[in-house]
Amino acid sequence: MKEIILAYQGEMSLKGLNRATFESVLLKTMRRRLKSLGNFKIYKAQSTMYAEPAGDEDIDAAEERIGKIFGIAAISRAAVCPKDFAVIADTAKEYLCGALRAAKTFKVSAKRSDKTFPMDSMEIARELGGVLLSAYPHLKVDVHHPDVNVTVEIRDFAAYVHGGKKPGAGGLPVSTSGKAALMLSGGIDSPVAAYMMAKRGLSLACVHFASPPYTSLRAEEKVCRLLERVSAYAGRLYMVTAPFSHIQEEIRERCPEEYFTLIMRRFMMRIAQRIARRQNCSALVTGESLGQVASQTIQAIACTDAVAEMPVFRPLIGMDKSEIVLASRKIDAFDISIEPYEDCCTVFTPRHPTTRPELAKVEEAESVLDIDALVEESVQGIYTRKIVPGQTEFDFA
Repeated sequence: MKEIILAYQGEMSLKGLNRATFESVLLKTMRRRLKSLGNFKIYKAQSTMYAEPAGDEDIDAAEERIGKIFGIAAISRAAVCPKDFAVIADTAKEYLCGALRAAKTFKVSAKRSDKTFPMDSMEIARELGGVLLSAYPHLKVDVHHPDVNVTVEIRDFAAYVHGGKKPGAGGLPVSTSGKAALMLSGGIDSPVAAYMMAKRGLSLACVHFASPPYTSLRAEEKVCRLLERVSAYAGRLYMVTAPFSHIQEEIRERCPEEYFTLIMRRFMMRIAQRIARRQNCSALVTGESLGQVASQTIQAIACTDAVAEMPVFRPLIGMDKSEIVLASRKIDAFDISIEPYEDCCTVFTPRHPTTRPELAKVEEAESVLDIDALVEESVQGIYTRKIVPGQTEFDFA
């Protein structure tokens, strides 16, 4: 029995004249994600994407990968059969045998996109329901909360029988909303921010700040593993690492302690902007949540944004820590995020950071530094790594 995966659009269907562009990106993404699994024919018809294996390709793995592609609202793994009711009924009995034997209740849903089919949707549902009740007499019909939703779709190419839709990743295809640079630490927040902005169609360049010898290669490898988890949803990513030790040492030696973190954040913003322009990005993304730490109060964020020359997106700004942790677990990043390898944000942490900074005083505090030279030095020292889904080893030679 031939199986196929149906992937259904969500908000993409509202895109009007731009819809074809979104669909084209989604088809390319599906082809790229399934390429390593073998020969899948990927095509579109009637607002649905089809993933059809040519032979004995791993359809379980394909279903898992498609379920993580942004732009797909729901998926169904279906049996394909000719548009003949007797064949459809036999297919439903056989294909859904395991689910129906284990269930207590069921319903039949039918969608007839091909209006030349002689039975309408209500007739298909009624007749197939009778066939299944005869084949599985232990079942009862429950149209509101069935254990199994037997679904028949009569489409242009064939009839498709499945046990209902599963939720997809939702959102918009990656790259359809442009490109942004994500400021990435090794903590819980920034990988979640990456996931959330990729879901809104942003392609991401990821900027990480390293402070050797205060931070180790293990800390950097941890960030690579976090990005690999994000890449399962966002696709191929590039991590740009910028050296930050000298800047932090200069801040420690020459600036008031209560402004350490804030001045550090302003430098990160400047460097990230320089990298963003090189990467053709139009915005920055951070994992900040309002009030979570001293550098994330309204006043502190305003002082940080004062050096920003492009939009700064903060998708976690209204989330509390428990919500962020829940999202981190969803993308399988939490266990990596809490590994005890320090990043540069924990270096030279002030004992009593200011929570209500005034911009004029912050600018005065950092005026003793050669800002342009320090930023240029960091930018000149950047290096880039490619992160792809499924990557397990990273070269730190």
